[in-house]
Amino acid sequence: MAINWFPGHMHKARKEIKEVMPQMDLIIEVVDARIPFSSENPLVPALRGDTPLIKVLNKRDLADPDVTGQWQSWLERERGVKTITLTHNQRSEALDILNLAEQLTPNHDRQKSALRVMILGIPNVGKSTLINTLAGRPAAKTGNEPAVTRAQQAIKLPNNILLYDTPGFLWPKLSPAACGYRLAVTGAIRSAVLDFEDVALFAAEYLLAHYPEFLTSRYGLDPLPVDGLAAMDAIAARRRFFGRGGIPDLHKVSEVLLNEFRAGTLGRISLETPRLIQHETEIALAEAEVQAVLDAEKAIADGKKKAKTRRNRKR
Repeated sequence: MAINWFPGHMHKARKEIKEVMPQMDLIIEVVDARIPFSSENPLVPALRGDTPLIKVLNKRDLADPDVTGQWQSWLERERGVKTITLTHNQRSEALDILNLAEQLTPNHDRQKSALRVMILGIPNVGKSTLINTLAGRPAAKTGNEPAVTRAQQAIKLPNNILLYDTPGFLWPKLSPAACGYRLAVTGAIRSAVLDFEDVALFAAEYLLAHYPEFLTSRYGLDPLPVDGLAAMDAIAARRRFFGRGGIPDLHKVSEVLLNEFRAGTLGRISLETPRLIQHETEIALAEAEVQAVLDAEKAIADGKKKAKTRRNRKR
């Protein structure tokens, strides 16, 4: 299924960010270390120009450390981009962001004017918690559900930094489709709009392919199931999740699998690598080219059909 979540307040936030971003001296983008590509904001590369960018790979303690290192190297290939990894309870590491901000803006005189910094992040990525850490006070609302921040606000930080907090938002169409699933697995999309079993099946398939040992150790699956659905059935059997007539309760399995993934109970897992994203991007581009050809051929055929109709009417 196609996963999309774009409430009205997200559309408003997108417009406001587009207007304000060119006025910033520095951008901080908080992404989920488990999905650095799927959780990045497409407005940033499109609008930042030469503005320095700090990519904060948050929830480092939940991600595969080897893959996180790959992402840091990959992201820092782009000019003006620096990365830092964080966990939710490391205040000293979070404050290193302020030092990095100084390094990336050496020509800005803070005696004359405040350093204008915009901070962005998709829902539930930990942006508000980071803001409160940087400010040293409760300056932003926090919560376990996505989309707690609904409006922009300016927050004063030490060393004459003015931090512009922005609502977390997604985009009207999540592409490729796997990005939507990854966001759903990590909890970035409100649960009410999801098919839990569909999302959990995606997670089970990925875990079987990339982290089978975590499924084996956590749920005692031996032998290893042949596919995601078989894995979910096996978990139901091990945990005794059955409905009427002894049918596996896949909704209960889905809740447990997703909640344990999000809590890090399964282990440190990354849902994407630079190589995987590069492969998916190449496929998406090829499909887009094919679709463009089909659309062009259809437009020509429609044009000929209309022309023929007009000629027949004139007779």
